[in-house]
Amino acid sequence: MLTADGCRARRQRFLDRLRPAGPVLLGDPLHLRYFANFHVEAQSLGADFGGFLLLRPDGHATLFHDARVPKTAELAHADERKPVPWYDGQSPGVGSRRMILQPVVQQNGGRIHDSLADPGCADVYAITSEMRRAKDADEVSLLKVCMAAGDAGHAWARANVKPGMTELDVYAGICGAVYANLGHWAVVYGDFTVSTGSKKRGGPPTPHVLAAGETLILDFSVVVQGYRSDFTNTLVVGGQPTAEQQNIFGLCAMAIEAGAAVLRAGAMCQAVFDAVDAVLGGKLVHHAGHGLGIQHPEAPFLVRHSTETLVAGDVVTLEPGLYVDGVGGVRLEHDYLVTATGCEQLSGHVLSLT
Repeated sequence: MLTADGCRARRQRFLDRLRPAGPVLLGDPLHLRYFANFHVEAQSLGADFGGFLLLRPDGHATLFHDARVPKTAELAHADERKPVPWYDGQSPGVGSRRMILQPVVQQNGGRIHDSLADPGCADVYAITSEMRRAKDADEVSLLKVCMAAGDAGHAWARANVKPGMTELDVYAGICGAVYANLGHWAVVYGDFTVSTGSKKRGGPPTPHVLAAGETLILDFSVVVQGYRSDFTNTLVVGGQPTAEQQNIFGLCAMAIEAGAAVLRAGAMCQAVFDAVDAVLGGKLVHHAGHGLGIQHPEAPFLVRHSTETLVAGDVVTLEPGLYVDGVGGVRLEHDYLVTATGCEQLSGHVLSLT
């Protein structure tokens, strides 16, 4: 998880750059994750409700939140945490649930500094967006937890996928392996579907029954306390890939290696895209990769017309794919930490058609 020291250091760096004249009230869920490790799971009774983080110029942080959000709120790091009651299960709810935090705003200057209606929101987002590029050590550690769980899911798929299963069966099996690795439930989302070629490159799991020879793209993320992994493998159902499927797999594997050779602080994102796409003969129809962290995707974006430059601390994916009608689609993906001299591969799953 994110550490108290890490959250405190990020808050101080933010305040040092913003130099506010008074307290700053933040309500964007991304900011509350980044500065206080406060996360409300998407699949919960509190999913649409959150909180506010009040930062004083001296660095003191107070977290106000709906008292009925999940227990993960207790993992938050702030100098004070003040749950605000709405419904206790014994008496009627206190008015509109959305309104219970309004007094917090009124009592602290009447502004939400990262609200799009606030005149200062552009400065807040410019600072936080730049800060989030270079991941801190506790952020990288949390991303590695996500990746280890994702690796367990991929390992289950390599060992268990077979003709006659449905895509939903595969999803359920992967989720079970992820939960076992983490020791708790988590959100698992992404592509769990057969690619027939150019017309279908991904999608959620369906009742489709897997047939021998189909290419099954497994491109998924595991979300832990708001941070997420994202990496991919493609399996040939039945374990007997054709020569054409082996060829496009080999090209994608070489494309990852070519992109990784370019990853380093100071490299242009366009150069990374070009390195990946060149191996694929200019046939890459989506991004070559993207940043990872609280959002998916987030900056930097490894795309055909990028103007961004990599910085030390970026965590990025490389995900080449080829989708050939009559053969199937293959996409592979690893995650990397960008350093001053190159990169460190963070994801450890096996890339294999079988």
